[in-house]
Amino acid sequence: MTPARQGADAFVAVDLGASSGRVIVGRVLGGAEPRVELHEVNRFPNGPVDVRGTLHWDVLRLHQGVLDGLRAAGREAHTRGDRLAGVGIDSWAVDHGLLDADGVLLGNPVHYRDTRTDGVPERVYERVPARDHYAVNGLQTQPFNTEFQLAAAARTAQLAAARDMLLVPDLLGYWLTGRRVAEVTNASTTGLLDVRRREWATGLLARLAVHVGDFAHLLPPLVEPGQVLGPVLDDVAHGLGLPAGIPLVAVGSHDTASAVVAVPAQTERFAYVSCGTWSLVGLELDAPVLTPESQDANFTNELGVDGTVRYLRNVMGLWLLQECLRTWAAAGLPADLPDLLAAAAQVPPLTVVIDADSPEFLAPGDMPDRIAAAATRTGQTPPQSQAETVRCILDSLALAYRRAVSEACALAGREVDVVHVVGGGVRNTLLCRLTADATGLPVVAGPVEGAALGNVLVQARAVGVLHGSLADLRAVGARGAGLVRYEPGQSGVDEHHWAAAEARLR
Repeated sequence: MTPARQGADAFVAVDLGASSGRVIVGRVLGGAEPRVELHEVNRFPNGPVDVRGTLHWDVLRLHQGVLDGLRAAGREAHTRGDRLAGVGIDSWAVDHGLLDADGVLLGNPVHYRDTRTDGVPERVYERVPARDHYAVNGLQTQPFNTEFQLAAAARTAQLAAARDMLLVPDLLGYWLTGRRVAEVTNASTTGLLDVRRREWATGLLARLAVHVGDFAHLLPPLVEPGQVLGPVLDDVAHGLGLPAGIPLVAVGSHDTASAVVAVPAQTERFAYVSCGTWSLVGLELDAPVLTPESQDANFTNELGVDGTVRYLRNVMGLWLLQECLRTWAAAGLPADLPDLLAAAAQVPPLTVVIDADSPEFLAPGDMPDRIAAAATRTGQTPPQSQAETVRCILDSLALAYRRAVSEACALAGREVDVVHVVGGGVRNTLLCRLTADATGLPVVAGPVEGAALGNVLVQARAVGVLHGSLADLRAVGARGAGLVRYEPGQSGVDEHHWAAAEARLR
Protein backbone atom coordinates (compact mmCIF):
# COMPACT_ATOMS: atom_id res chain seq x y z
CA MET A 1 0.00 0.00 0.00
CA THR A 2 1.42 3.41 -0.93
CA PRO A 3 1.83 5.90 1.91
CA ALA A 4 -1.16 8.20 2.27
CA ARG A 5 -0.77 11.92 2.41
CA GLN A 6 -0.85 13.67 5.78
CA GLY A 7 -3.85 15.54 7.08
CA ALA A 8 -6.74 13.48 5.70
CA ASP A 9 -10.31 13.54 6.92
CA ALA A 10 -10.70 10.31 8.88
CA PHE A 11 -13.68 8.40 10.24
CA VAL A 12 -13.90 5.65 12.83
CA ALA A 13 -16.01 2.65 11.86
CA VAL A 14 -16.95 0.31 14.70
CA ASP A 15 -17.96 -2.96 13.02
CA LEU A 16 -19.14 -5.71 15.35
CA GLY A 17 -19.60 -9.24 14.09
CA ALA A 18 -20.75 -12.42 15.76
CA SER A 19 -17.18 -13.73 16.17
CA SER A 20 -15.12 -10.55 16.46
CA GLY A 21 -15.31 -6.80 16.73
CA ARG A 22 -13.21 -4.38 14.71
CA VAL A 23 -12.47 -0.69 14.98
CA ILE A 24 -11.33 0.57 11.61
CA VAL A 25 -10.19 4.03 10.56
CA GLY A 26 -11.22 5.14 7.09
CA ARG A 27 -9.21 7.99 5.56
CA VAL A 28 -10.80 9.84 2.64
CA LEU A 29 -8.00 10.58 0.18
CA GLY A 30 -7.71 12.31 -3.17
CA GLY A 31 -9.37 15.28 -4.79
CA ALA A 32 -11.50 14.96 -7.91
CA GLU A 33 -11.61 11.16 -7.58
CA PRO A 34 -11.61 10.45 -3.84
CA ARG A 35 -11.01 6.99 -2.44
CA VAL A 36 -11.08 5.48 1.02
CA GLU A 37 -8.13 3.84 2.74
CA LEU A 38 -9.10 1.49 5.59
CA HIS A 39 -6.81 0.61 8.49
CA GLU A 40 -7.75 -1.65 11.39
CA VAL A 41 -6.67 -0.22 14.74
CA ASN A 42 -8.26 -2.77 17.08
CA ARG A 43 -9.73 -6.25 16.82
CA PHE A 44 -11.19 -8.16 19.73
CA PRO A 45 -12.98 -11.48 20.14
CA ASN A 46 -16.72 -11.85 20.46
CA GLY A 47 -18.92 -14.84 21.08
CA PRO A 48 -21.59 -16.36 23.29
CA VAL A 49 -21.16 -16.75 27.03
CA ASP A 50 -23.18 -19.55 28.65
CA VAL A 51 -24.55 -18.57 32.05
CA ARG A 52 -26.57 -21.38 33.61
CA GLY A 53 -27.92 -22.55 30.29
CA THR A 54 -28.61 -19.15 28.71
CA LEU A 55 -26.36 -17.72 26.00
CA HIS A 56 -25.44 -14.05 26.48
CA TRP A 57 -23.28 -11.45 24.79
CA ASP A 58 -20.52 -9.94 26.95
CA VAL A 59 -21.53 -6.43 25.95
CA LEU A 60 -19.29 -4.73 28.51
CA ARG A 61 -16.26 -6.44 27.00
CA LEU A 62 -17.45 -5.29 23.58
CA HIS A 63 -17.78 -1.75 24.92
CA GLN A 64 -14.24 -1.90 26.26
CA GLY A 65 -13.00 -3.11 22.88
CA VAL A 66 -14.75 -0.15 21.25
CA LEU A 67 -13.19 2.29 23.72
CA ASP A 68 -9.72 0.81 23.18
CA GLY A 69 -10.23 1.13 19.43
CA LEU A 70 -11.36 4.74 19.68
CA ARG A 71 -8.32 5.53 21.81
CA ALA A 72 -6.05 3.90 19.22
CA ALA A 73 -7.78 5.85 16.44
CA GLY A 74 -7.18 9.09 18.31
CA ARG A 75 -3.48 8.31 18.71
CA GLU A 76 -3.14 7.40 15.04
CA ALA A 77 -4.91 10.56 13.89
CA HIS A 78 -2.63 12.69 16.05
CA THR A 79 0.47 10.99 14.63
CA ARG A 80 -0.68 11.39 11.02
CA GLY A 81 -2.07 14.86 11.42
CA ASP A 82 -5.53 13.66 10.39
CA ARG A 83 -8.81 15.27 11.38
CA LEU A 84 -11.09 12.73 13.04
CA ALA A 85 -14.46 13.81 11.69
CA GLY A 86 -16.90 11.14 12.89
CA VAL A 87 -17.70 7.81 14.51
CA GLY A 88 -20.24 5.23 13.31
CA ILE A 89 -21.29 1.87 14.76
CA ASP A 90 -22.72 -1.16 12.98
CA SER A 91 -23.36 -4.68 14.24
CA TRP A 92 -25.48 -7.78 13.79
CA ALA A 93 -29.23 -7.43 14.14
CA VAL A 94 -32.09 -8.29 16.54
CA ASP A 95 -30.23 -8.48 19.87
CA HIS A 96 -30.76 -5.72 22.40
CA GLY A 97 -30.19 -4.38 25.88
CA LEU A 98 -32.94 -3.35 28.28
CA LEU A 99 -32.53 -0.21 30.36
CA ASP A 100 -34.28 0.66 33.61
CA ALA A 101 -35.78 4.04 34.51
CA ASP A 102 -32.32 5.37 35.38
CA GLY A 103 -30.87 4.31 32.03
CA VAL A 104 -28.92 1.43 33.58
CA LEU A 105 -28.50 -1.83 31.67
CA LEU A 106 -30.59 -4.68 33.06
CA GLY A 107 -28.21 -7.57 32.46
CA ASN A 108 -26.21 -8.72 29.46
CA PRO A 109 -28.13 -9.05 26.19
CA VAL A 110 -29.23 -12.58 25.34
CA HIS A 111 -27.59 -14.16 22.29
CA TYR A 112 -29.83 -14.80 19.28
CA ARG A 113 -28.72 -18.45 19.19
CA ASP A 114 -30.17 -19.07 22.66
CA THR A 115 -33.02 -21.57 22.77
CA ARG A 116 -35.46 -19.38 24.71
CA THR A 117 -37.35 -18.54 21.51
CA ASP A 118 -37.92 -22.16 20.47
CA GLY A 119 -41.61 -22.46 19.62
CA VAL A 120 -42.31 -18.79 20.36
CA PRO A 121 -43.11 -17.70 16.77
CA GLU A 122 -45.79 -20.38 16.57
CA ARG A 123 -47.38 -19.20 19.82
CA VAL A 124 -47.31 -15.55 18.70
CA TYR A 125 -48.84 -16.43 15.33
CA GLU A 126 -51.71 -18.21 17.06
CA ARG A 127 -52.69 -14.80 18.45
CA VAL A 128 -51.63 -12.49 15.63
CA PRO A 129 -51.43 -14.46 12.36
CA ALA A 130 -48.23 -14.66 10.38
CA ARG A 131 -49.92 -13.14 7.30
CA ASP A 132 -50.86 -10.07 9.35
CA HIS A 133 -47.27 -9.71 10.51
CA TYR A 134 -45.75 -10.01 7.05
CA ALA A 135 -48.16 -7.49 5.55
CA VAL A 136 -46.68 -4.91 7.92
CA ASN A 137 -43.11 -5.87 8.78
CA GLY A 138 -42.25 -7.96 5.69
CA LEU A 139 -39.89 -10.14 7.72
CA GLN A 140 -38.67 -13.64 7.15
CA THR A 141 -39.75 -15.78 10.10
CA GLN A 142 -36.70 -16.34 12.25
CA PRO A 143 -37.13 -17.50 15.86
CA PHE A 144 -34.61 -14.93 17.05
CA ASN A 145 -36.37 -11.83 15.65
CA THR A 146 -36.55 -9.23 18.41
CA GLU A 147 -40.31 -9.50 18.62
CA PHE A 148 -40.04 -13.17 19.57
CA GLN A 149 -37.23 -12.49 22.02
CA LEU A 150 -39.46 -9.97 23.79
CA ALA A 151 -42.38 -12.40 23.73
CA ALA A 152 -40.15 -15.06 25.31
CA ALA A 153 -39.25 -12.58 28.07
CA ALA A 154 -42.87 -11.59 28.76
CA ARG A 155 -43.82 -11.68 32.44
CA THR A 156 -40.18 -11.75 33.56
CA ALA A 157 -38.99 -9.33 36.24
CA GLN A 158 -36.36 -7.96 33.87
CA LEU A 159 -38.86 -6.99 31.19
CA ALA A 160 -41.23 -5.56 33.79
CA ALA A 161 -38.45 -3.27 35.02
CA ALA A 162 -37.41 -2.17 31.52
CA ARG A 163 -38.15 1.32 30.23
CA ASP A 164 -36.07 1.32 27.04
CA MET A 165 -34.90 -1.27 24.54
CA LEU A 166 -31.78 -0.45 22.56
CA LEU A 167 -30.36 -2.65 19.82
CA VAL A 168 -26.67 -3.40 20.25
CA PRO A 169 -25.20 -0.57 18.12
CA ASP A 170 -27.69 1.91 19.59
CA LEU A 171 -26.79 0.76 23.12
CA LEU A 172 -23.09 1.36 22.51
CA GLY A 173 -23.93 4.71 20.93
CA TYR A 174 -25.99 5.63 24.00
CA TRP A 175 -22.98 5.02 26.23
CA LEU A 176 -20.93 7.33 24.01
CA THR A 177 -23.43 10.19 23.59
CA GLY A 178 -26.29 9.77 26.08
CA ARG A 179 -28.81 9.62 23.20
CA ARG A 180 -31.36 6.79 23.06
CA VAL A 181 -32.47 6.12 19.48
CA ALA A 182 -33.20 3.28 17.09
CA GLU A 183 -31.59 3.44 13.65
CA VAL A 184 -34.09 2.19 11.07
CA THR A 185 -32.02 -0.39 9.16
CA ASN A 186 -31.49 -2.38 12.35
CA ALA A 187 -34.95 -1.56 13.71
CA SER A 188 -36.41 -3.15 10.58
CA THR A 189 -35.15 -6.55 11.80
CA THR A 190 -37.14 -6.40 15.04
CA GLY A 191 -40.53 -7.33 13.56
CA LEU A 192 -41.97 -4.19 15.17
CA LEU A 193 -41.47 -1.76 12.28
CA ASP A 194 -43.80 -0.89 9.40
CA VAL A 195 -41.47 -1.53 6.48
CA ARG A 196 -43.49 0.64 4.05
CA ARG A 197 -43.68 3.70 6.27
CA ARG A 198 -40.26 3.31 7.97
CA GLU A 199 -42.01 3.90 11.31
CA TRP A 200 -42.87 1.78 14.32
CA ALA A 201 -45.84 -0.45 13.50
CA THR A 202 -48.39 1.08 15.87
CA GLY A 203 -51.28 -1.13 14.75
CA LEU A 204 -49.31 -4.35 15.07
CA LEU A 205 -47.91 -3.22 18.42
CA ALA A 206 -51.43 -2.58 19.69
CA ARG A 207 -52.51 -6.10 18.74
CA LEU A 208 -49.43 -7.60 20.35
CA ALA A 209 -50.14 -5.62 23.54
CA VAL A 210 -53.52 -7.34 23.83
CA HIS A 211 -52.43 -10.86 23.03
CA VAL A 212 -48.66 -11.17 23.67
CA GLY A 213 -47.14 -8.25 25.58
CA ASP A 214 -46.88 -4.47 25.59
CA PHE A 215 -43.61 -3.53 23.91
CA ALA A 216 -44.43 -0.11 22.42
CA HIS A 217 -43.24 1.83 25.49
CA LEU A 218 -39.77 0.28 25.12
CA LEU A 219 -39.14 1.64 21.64
CA PRO A 220 -37.01 4.80 21.26
CA PRO A 221 -37.30 7.43 18.50
CA LEU A 222 -36.25 6.30 15.05
CA VAL A 223 -33.42 7.87 13.06
CA GLU A 224 -32.33 7.38 9.45
CA PRO A 225 -28.77 6.57 8.34
CA GLY A 226 -26.78 9.72 7.74
CA GLN A 227 -28.28 11.61 10.68
CA VAL A 228 -25.72 13.20 12.98
CA LEU A 229 -26.75 12.08 16.45
CA GLY A 230 -24.62 14.54 18.36
CA PRO A 231 -21.19 14.81 19.90
CA VAL A 232 -19.46 12.15 21.92
CA LEU A 233 -19.78 13.18 25.57
CA ASP A 234 -17.02 15.58 26.57
CA ASP A 235 -15.63 13.42 29.37
CA VAL A 236 -15.63 10.33 27.15
CA ALA A 237 -13.92 12.12 24.27
CA HIS A 238 -11.33 13.67 26.57
CA GLY A 239 -10.56 10.34 28.24
CA LEU A 240 -10.04 8.68 24.85
CA GLY A 241 -7.97 11.45 23.33
CA LEU A 242 -10.62 12.26 20.74
CA PRO A 243 -11.27 15.80 19.51
CA ALA A 244 -13.94 17.69 21.43
CA GLY A 245 -17.28 17.62 19.66
CA ILE A 246 -16.55 14.64 17.41
CA PRO A 247 -19.98 13.47 16.22
CA LEU A 248 -21.54 10.04 16.34
CA VAL A 249 -23.24 9.50 12.98
CA ALA A 250 -26.11 7.07 12.46
CA VAL A 251 -24.89 4.77 9.69
CA GLY A 252 -26.60 1.65 8.38
CA SER A 253 -26.23 0.16 11.83
CA HIS A 254 -27.25 -3.28 10.62
CA ASP A 255 -23.88 -4.45 9.30
CA THR A 256 -25.51 -5.78 6.13
CA ALA A 257 -27.03 -2.36 5.43
CA SER A 258 -23.55 -0.85 5.61
CA ALA A 259 -22.09 -3.68 3.53
CA VAL A 260 -24.65 -3.11 0.77
CA VAL A 261 -23.64 0.57 0.61
CA ALA A 262 -20.14 -0.68 -0.25
CA VAL A 263 -21.30 -2.99 -3.07
CA PRO A 264 -19.34 -1.67 -6.08
CA ALA A 265 -22.33 -1.92 -8.40
CA GLN A 266 -22.29 -0.08 -11.71
CA THR A 267 -25.90 -1.01 -12.53
CA GLU A 268 -29.17 -1.60 -10.73
CA ARG A 269 -29.27 -5.13 -12.13
CA PHE A 270 -27.22 -6.77 -9.39
CA ALA A 271 -27.67 -9.30 -6.62
CA TYR A 272 -25.46 -9.40 -3.55
CA VAL A 273 -24.12 -11.87 -1.03
CA SER A 274 -22.93 -10.28 2.19
CA CYS A 275 -20.86 -13.23 3.30
CA GLY A 276 -19.68 -13.72 6.86
CA THR A 277 -20.91 -15.77 9.80
CA TRP A 278 -24.29 -15.28 8.12
CA SER A 279 -24.81 -14.92 4.41
CA LEU A 280 -27.42 -12.35 3.38
CA VAL A 281 -28.43 -12.96 -0.23
CA GLY A 282 -30.72 -10.66 -2.14
CA LEU A 283 -31.52 -7.54 -4.12
CA GLU A 284 -31.70 -3.81 -3.51
CA LEU A 285 -35.20 -2.50 -4.23
CA ASP A 286 -37.12 0.76 -4.02
CA ALA A 287 -40.11 -0.81 -2.25
CA PRO A 288 -40.83 -3.95 -0.22
CA VAL A 289 -42.32 -7.13 -1.67
CA LEU A 290 -45.15 -8.12 0.69
CA THR A 291 -46.98 -10.74 -1.34
CA PRO A 292 -48.07 -14.09 0.11
CA GLU A 293 -45.70 -15.74 -2.35
CA SER A 294 -42.80 -13.77 -0.93
CA GLN A 295 -43.78 -14.76 2.59
CA ASP A 296 -44.13 -18.42 1.65
CA ALA A 297 -40.63 -18.30 0.14
CA ASN A 298 -39.37 -16.90 3.48
CA PHE A 299 -37.88 -13.71 2.06
CA THR A 300 -37.36 -10.68 4.22
CA ASN A 301 -37.68 -6.95 3.58
CA GLU A 302 -35.15 -5.01 5.62
CA LEU A 303 -34.51 -1.31 5.24
CA GLY A 304 -31.42 0.15 3.65
CA VAL A 305 -29.67 3.48 3.22
CA ASP A 306 -31.30 6.29 1.19
CA GLY A 307 -34.81 4.85 1.37
CA THR A 308 -33.89 1.50 -0.15
CA VAL A 309 -35.12 -1.97 0.80
CA ARG A 310 -32.85 -4.98 1.21
CA TYR A 311 -34.92 -7.83 -0.16
CA LEU A 312 -33.10 -10.93 0.94
CA ARG A 313 -32.95 -14.31 2.56
CA ASN A 314 -30.76 -15.20 5.52
CA VAL A 315 -28.55 -18.19 4.71
CA MET A 316 -26.65 -19.93 7.51
CA GLY A 317 -23.32 -18.81 6.03
CA LEU A 318 -19.76 -19.47 7.15
CA TRP A 319 -21.06 -20.33 10.62
CA LEU A 320 -21.18 -23.93 9.37
CA LEU A 321 -17.48 -23.85 8.60
CA GLN A 322 -16.57 -21.92 11.75
CA GLU A 323 -18.31 -24.45 13.97
CA CYS A 324 -16.61 -27.35 12.18
CA LEU A 325 -13.22 -25.73 12.75
CA ARG A 326 -14.03 -25.20 16.42
CA THR A 327 -15.15 -28.82 16.83
CA TRP A 328 -12.08 -30.20 15.07
CA ALA A 329 -9.70 -28.00 17.05
CA ALA A 330 -11.30 -29.13 20.33
CA ALA A 331 -10.80 -32.75 19.24
CA GLY A 332 -7.14 -32.16 18.38
CA LEU A 333 -7.71 -32.54 14.64
CA PRO A 334 -6.13 -30.29 11.99
CA ALA A 335 -8.06 -27.04 11.73
CA ASP A 336 -5.95 -24.88 9.43
CA LEU A 337 -8.48 -23.28 7.10
CA PRO A 338 -6.21 -22.60 4.08
CA ASP A 339 -5.04 -26.23 4.09
CA LEU A 340 -8.60 -27.53 4.40
CA LEU A 341 -9.81 -25.29 1.58
CA ALA A 342 -6.98 -26.48 -0.66
CA ALA A 343 -7.89 -30.08 0.11
CA ALA A 344 -11.61 -29.38 -0.44
CA ALA A 345 -10.82 -28.01 -3.91
CA GLN A 346 -9.58 -31.49 -4.87
CA VAL A 347 -12.80 -33.22 -3.74
CA PRO A 348 -15.21 -34.06 -6.58
CA PRO A 349 -17.97 -31.43 -6.70
CA LEU A 350 -21.49 -31.96 -5.40
CA THR A 351 -20.70 -35.39 -3.95
CA VAL A 352 -22.91 -34.64 -0.96
CA VAL A 353 -25.01 -31.54 -0.21
CA ILE A 354 -27.19 -30.38 2.66
CA ASP A 355 -29.86 -27.73 3.17
CA ALA A 356 -27.69 -24.99 4.64
CA ASP A 357 -30.79 -23.15 5.89
CA SER A 358 -32.04 -26.01 8.08
CA PRO A 359 -32.74 -24.91 11.69
CA GLU A 360 -30.74 -27.88 12.99
CA PHE A 361 -27.55 -25.95 12.16
CA LEU A 362 -28.45 -22.79 14.10
CA ALA A 363 -27.19 -23.60 17.61
CA PRO A 364 -23.54 -24.18 18.56
CA GLY A 365 -22.45 -27.79 18.72
CA ASP A 366 -20.85 -30.67 16.83
CA MET A 367 -21.40 -29.38 13.30
CA PRO A 368 -19.57 -32.19 11.45
CA ASP A 369 -21.83 -34.73 13.16
CA ARG A 370 -24.96 -32.74 12.28
CA ILE A 371 -23.87 -32.48 8.65
CA ALA A 372 -23.29 -36.23 8.50
CA ALA A 373 -26.72 -36.88 10.02
CA ALA A 374 -28.40 -34.53 7.53
CA ALA A 375 -26.70 -36.29 4.62
CA THR A 376 -27.85 -39.67 5.90
CA ARG A 377 -31.45 -38.49 6.24
CA THR A 378 -31.49 -37.45 2.58
CA GLY A 379 -30.13 -40.82 1.41
CA GLN A 380 -26.58 -39.63 0.75
CA THR A 381 -23.28 -41.05 1.96
CA PRO A 382 -21.98 -38.68 4.65
CA PRO A 383 -18.65 -36.91 4.17
CA GLN A 384 -15.79 -39.28 5.00
CA SER A 385 -13.07 -36.72 5.75
CA GLN A 386 -12.59 -33.15 6.89
CA ALA A 387 -11.93 -32.08 3.30
CA GLU A 388 -15.18 -33.69 2.15
CA THR A 389 -17.07 -31.94 4.96
CA VAL A 390 -15.63 -28.57 3.93
CA ARG A 391 -16.50 -29.23 0.28
CA CYS A 392 -20.02 -30.24 1.30
CA ILE A 393 -20.44 -26.93 3.14
CA LEU A 394 -19.17 -24.81 0.25
CA ASP A 395 -21.19 -26.66 -2.39
CA SER A 396 -24.27 -26.38 -0.17
CA LEU A 397 -23.78 -22.65 0.39
CA ALA A 398 -23.41 -22.10 -3.36
CA LEU A 399 -26.65 -24.02 -3.87
CA ALA A 400 -28.38 -21.87 -1.25
CA TYR A 401 -27.12 -18.70 -2.96
CA ARG A 402 -28.37 -20.03 -6.31
CA ARG A 403 -31.86 -20.65 -4.89
CA ALA A 404 -32.01 -17.31 -3.12
CA VAL A 405 -30.93 -15.24 -6.14
CA SER A 406 -33.28 -17.08 -8.50
CA GLU A 407 -36.28 -16.83 -6.19
CA ALA A 408 -35.63 -13.19 -5.27
CA CYS A 409 -35.54 -12.21 -8.94
CA ALA A 410 -38.76 -14.11 -9.67
CA LEU A 411 -40.63 -12.68 -6.67
CA ALA A 412 -39.45 -9.10 -7.24
CA GLY A 413 -39.77 -9.15 -11.02
CA ARG A 414 -36.13 -8.18 -11.38
CA GLU A 415 -33.38 -9.51 -13.65
CA VAL A 416 -29.73 -9.36 -12.65
CA ASP A 417 -26.49 -9.53 -14.58
CA VAL A 418 -23.95 -9.92 -11.79
CA VAL A 419 -23.60 -11.15 -8.21
CA HIS A 420 -21.50 -9.02 -5.84
CA VAL A 421 -19.90 -10.80 -2.89
CA VAL A 422 -18.77 -8.57 -0.03
CA GLY A 423 -17.42 -9.32 3.43
CA GLY A 424 -15.05 -11.92 4.83
CA GLY A 425 -16.21 -14.60 2.38
CA VAL A 426 -14.44 -12.65 -0.38
CA ARG A 427 -11.23 -14.36 0.77
CA ASN A 428 -12.73 -17.80 0.11
CA THR A 429 -11.91 -18.08 -3.57
CA LEU A 430 -13.38 -21.58 -3.87
CA LEU A 431 -16.75 -20.37 -2.55
CA CYS A 432 -16.71 -17.37 -4.92
CA ARG A 433 -15.95 -19.63 -7.89
CA LEU A 434 -18.68 -22.07 -6.90
CA THR A 435 -21.15 -19.20 -6.53
CA ALA A 436 -20.46 -18.08 -10.10
CA ASP A 437 -20.94 -21.63 -11.36
CA ALA A 438 -24.11 -22.25 -9.32
CA THR A 439 -25.85 -18.99 -10.26
CA GLY A 440 -24.61 -18.94 -13.86
CA LEU A 441 -23.64 -15.30 -13.33
CA PRO A 442 -20.33 -13.45 -13.01
CA VAL A 443 -19.28 -12.89 -9.41
CA VAL A 444 -17.43 -9.72 -8.44
CA ALA A 445 -15.72 -10.27 -5.08
CA GLY A 446 -14.84 -7.35 -2.84
CA PRO A 447 -14.43 -5.37 -0.75
CA VAL A 448 -13.49 -7.59 2.20
CA GLU A 449 -14.36 -5.01 4.85
CA GLY A 450 -17.65 -4.11 3.21
CA ALA A 451 -19.52 -3.11 6.36
CA ALA A 452 -16.70 -0.86 7.58
CA LEU A 453 -16.35 0.78 4.16
CA GLY A 454 -20.09 1.46 3.89
CA ASN A 455 -20.05 2.80 7.44
CA VAL A 456 -17.27 5.27 6.55
CA LEU A 457 -18.91 6.35 3.27
CA VAL A 458 -22.19 7.27 5.01
CA GLN A 459 -20.33 9.17 7.73
CA ALA A 460 -18.25 11.10 5.22
CA ARG A 461 -21.32 12.21 3.31
CA ALA A 462 -23.18 13.12 6.51
CA VAL A 463 -20.53 15.64 7.53
CA GLY A 464 -19.95 17.01 4.02
CA VAL A 465 -16.63 15.39 3.11
CA LEU A 466 -18.30 13.35 0.35
CA HIS A 467 -21.36 14.26 -1.68
CA GLY A 468 -23.90 12.69 -3.99
CA SER A 469 -26.11 9.67 -4.33
CA LEU A 470 -25.67 6.08 -3.25
CA ALA A 471 -24.19 5.39 -6.69
CA ASP A 472 -21.66 8.17 -6.11
CA LEU A 473 -20.65 6.68 -2.76
CA ARG A 474 -20.24 3.27 -4.40
CA ALA A 475 -17.95 4.74 -7.03
CA VAL A 476 -15.72 6.14 -4.28
CA GLY A 477 -15.69 2.84 -2.43
CA ALA A 478 -14.83 0.84 -5.55
CA ARG A 479 -11.57 2.72 -6.12
CA GLY A 480 -8.72 0.65 -4.76
CA ALA A 481 -11.04 -2.06 -3.42
CA GLY A 482 -9.06 -4.89 -5.07
CA LEU A 483 -12.05 -6.43 -6.83
CA VAL A 484 -11.77 -9.92 -8.34
CA ARG A 485 -14.12 -11.22 -11.04
CA TYR A 486 -15.10 -14.90 -11.38
CA GLU A 487 -16.80 -16.08 -14.55
CA PRO A 488 -19.29 -18.98 -14.47
CA GLY A 489 -18.63 -22.33 -16.08
CA GLN A 490 -14.95 -22.68 -15.19
CA SER A 491 -15.24 -25.72 -12.92
CA GLY A 492 -16.66 -28.16 -15.46
CA VAL A 493 -19.89 -28.54 -13.46
CA ASP A 494 -22.81 -27.62 -15.66
CA GLU A 495 -26.38 -26.51 -14.93
CA HIS A 496 -27.64 -30.09 -15.03
CA HIS A 497 -25.43 -31.10 -12.10
CA TRP A 498 -26.49 -28.13 -9.98
CA ALA A 499 -30.16 -28.83 -10.67
CA ALA A 500 -29.67 -32.52 -9.81
CA ALA A 501 -27.99 -31.57 -6.53
CA GLU A 502 -30.92 -29.30 -5.67
CA ALA A 503 -33.32 -32.14 -6.38
CA ARG A 504 -31.63 -34.31 -3.74
CA LEU A 505 -32.75 -31.86 -1.05
CA ARG A 506 -36.42 -31.71 -2.02
